[in-house]
Amino acid sequence: MKTRIGLTLAAVVFVADAALALERPAPPQVQFGDLYADVELQRIFPDSKEFADATAKSPPDDILALYRAERPLTPEALKRFVVAHFTLPAEPAASVVASEPAPIRQHIDELWPILTRDTPTVPPYSSLLPLPRAYVVPGGRFRELYYWDSYFTMLGLAESGRSDLLEDMVQNFAFLIDAYGHIPNGTRSYYLTRSQPPFFFAMVGLLDPGDSAAADARYLPELKREYAFWMEGADGLTAGAAHRRVVKLDDGSILNRYWDDSDAPRDESYLEDVALARSSLRPAQTIYREIRAAAESGWDFSSRWFADGRTLESIDTTEIVPVDLNALMFGLENAIRAGCERAGDRDCAADYARRAEARRAAIDRTLWDQSRGVYLDYRWTLKKRVDRLSAATLYPLFTHVAGDAQAASVAVAAERDLLEPGGIVATPVDTGQQWDSPNGWAPLQWIAVAGLKSFGRDRLAETIACRFMISVERVYRETGKLVEKYDVIATNRPGGGGEYPTQDGFGWTNGVMLKLMALYPADAGLPSVDRCPAPSG
Repeated sequence: MKTRIGLTLAAVVFVADAALALERPAPPQVQFGDLYADVELQRIFPDSKEFADATAKSPPDDILALYRAERPLTPEALKRFVVAHFTLPAEPAASVVASEPAPIRQHIDELWPILTRDTPTVPPYSSLLPLPRAYVVPGGRFRELYYWDSYFTMLGLAESGRSDLLEDMVQNFAFLIDAYGHIPNGTRSYYLTRSQPPFFFAMVGLLDPGDSAAADARYLPELKREYAFWMEGADGLTAGAAHRRVVKLDDGSILNRYWDDSDAPRDESYLEDVALARSSLRPAQTIYREIRAAAESGWDFSSRWFADGRTLESIDTTEIVPVDLNALMFGLENAIRAGCERAGDRDCAADYARRAEARRAAIDRTLWDQSRGVYLDYRWTLKKRVDRLSAATLYPLFTHVAGDAQAASVAVAAERDLLEPGGIVATPVDTGQQWDSPNGWAPLQWIAVAGLKSFGRDRLAETIACRFMISVERVYRETGKLVEKYDVIATNRPGGGGEYPTQDGFGWTNGVMLKLMALYPADAGLPSVDRCPAPSG
């Protein structure tokens, strides 16, 4: 039988209580046991995610019994077994590079239908989770809906006049919260143990930019439910301890960290995780948990999460209270406050106003480094800040945690230490990981631009936007593609590093590019970065 879910928001709201008890499908590595491990560890497919996304043609127990009976001994025989018993995911369509590519705005508008999916039903035994409405995928190997990617994609949908698709995507995320108690990393069974940076409140705000409180009130139950997911375990936590995604500091304040409820290798990167654990002297389950927590951050991987600042083997994500996550949680608290005010619930509004102000005070005490004038991550296990700057320092401007003086100081540091010829770099450190130098990512450019603009730092915001647009345009003219990440130092090539080749499509680049072009039309299409405005002066 196929899975069918409601197709209207009314239906989603109506079934919310029942959906909270929705059975969570087991991930492929649990369903297929030693077969899954053997396929991944023998690298039957070049990308670990391919088998994770395959669909069994018959019940998993039957396939597993056949496998154990037949025991194909060679990689070739194992692949034949898989092909016989699974439907593999379709290869993404290859981009055609025209001699004269279409204008980039036209190209992006033409990409939306290509990247749009509609899956109210899914095949039996698929790892894909069904959704009631249409949605946009990032592209390439990313065949499903992703959480934080989608906010930046939706910026572009708004600029393209696709309010219908924007509303559909918000309703999908509301459904996921009602169905599973949180928004998973992506709509696959193997992503259900973690979430991603909580941008749902920002997505809701896009529905009515002139009156975001009205949209907040509309989605208040889901906003509160997401907040409860991130704060689960906060009550009763003793000072200096942590539970799941909350940390209680010695002064009694509560902040958040990234976490994953599983300590197994990731299905979509199984071989890579096992190999890392084998090369480490630490317990394998510890490595898996830390890797998964970094995947929840979206920054997988970055020197931000490395104890030694250099090597993946030293990853310790769960020991870090991150700037970006706590700035977003402040934004979520304020969105709930605004929604409660609009709904006429004064007690709720006062409660969340208190929570937001307590978080602001804790961020100021813990994450603000007065001597450097920047926000830094905090290693709560060692009770000290991580003295390494990243583009996450700009998030408190985006959600208005920062005060005017703090924003001015962050702007100076960002111009000095993060601004490169092609935009903002994720970190100034080159480790070979994709969330480090020389890579710049569309979401970080938008966080920087929006945050700086909101504090009157218009010149620097425009410089960042202009430089990034030129990087995107150059790669597009050369390759015919918009890609996942960019080398913002070279400015004329896609970014690199990480576990998989740079993907094209690409949802969040498309969205941010359209938004920046709308904000700075005079800078769109400039031939070189020396034509961009100077960042200051």
